[in-house]
Amino acid sequence: MLSEQSSALVEEVVVGRHVVVGKGPVGSAVAQVLVREGHEVVVLSRSGGTSTAQVRHVAVDAADGAALAAATGRADALYNAVNPKDYTRWAREWPPVAAALLRAAEESGAVLAVMGNLYGYGRPDGPMTASTPLAATDAKGRLRARMWRDALAAQEAGRVRGVVEVRASDFVGAVPTPQSHLTRQLATLRRGGRAWVVGDPDALHSWTYVPDVAELLVRVATDASTWGRAWMVPSGDPRSQRQALTDVAAAMGARTPRVSGMPWPVLRAVGLAVPQMGEIVGIRHQWDGDFVLDATETTAVLGLTATPWDEAVRATVAGPAEAPASTTR
Repeated sequence: MLSEQSSALVEEVVVGRHVVVGKGPVGSAVAQVLVREGHEVVVLSRSGGTSTAQVRHVAVDAADGAALAAATGRADALYNAVNPKDYTRWAREWPPVAAALLRAAEESGAVLAVMGNLYGYGRPDGPMTASTPLAATDAKGRLRARMWRDALAAQEAGRVRGVVEVRASDFVGAVPTPQSHLTRQLATLRRGGRAWVVGDPDALHSWTYVPDVAELLVRVATDASTWGRAWMVPSGDPRSQRQALTDVAAAMGARTPRVSGMPWPVLRAVGLAVPQMGEIVGIRHQWDGDFVLDATETTAVLGLTATPWDEAVRATVAGPAEAPASTTR
């Protein structure tokens, strides 16, 4: 959410050509912010889309460096809003996409603004800030950390004009079911059933409202003083899964939910047949203890604050129940 200070700064932004790669929740929200600010907006995705007077859609494979660079053309900012569909595809799909985005940024002259997450930090020993060391030991966390280091190296070598990453926790808001731990429970909450969650239902957890991600991404992409580092997305006070689901149920007019954690031995067993569930076991540290994001610096320096939790909950309840055919690329 924009503070008065940040709103004033937006008015000073020079209109430019901005290219968003990915049309899932984050990519779509970024495009909306860019349209609001009067920029020329191009959205690149695997399936393309119907262009309007405000946003031009182009079909392109984000893993094809030459095609992505050609579709990007000259640009002031290039946004990485891509996310492989499930964890089992990260190791195969992320490296070529990350390389293609760096190539497109280099050839276009654009700053590369990356939608990041908290995986690179590994198991935290307290609230995570942008300066917390990237110390992940699991494969997904090491992959995300390596992507960021490669981007920084490209900037330091002068290959790209600038790189910047914003880091968010798990999404709330109008997010398709497969991409949110809260929206996938909506049907269960409506019928008054028991909500089974990953990890400890009472461990504190940060939740990030997707429009707040978009506001920060656009802000840092258009402010050269923020480049060359990461920024945390303001995410409000942490809430346990039990607290968050109770708030969602109340907003739906449903009864207070019964919330239970799925035992890790059961998840490991299920993972033998469902690879995605097996991948979740590898990041159990995100759910079996407190997993909290600290964006104090972002608020102090950039004037951005988290959207009130009640508003984020209402958007979550009103959001889409199912993912569109293509949510990431």
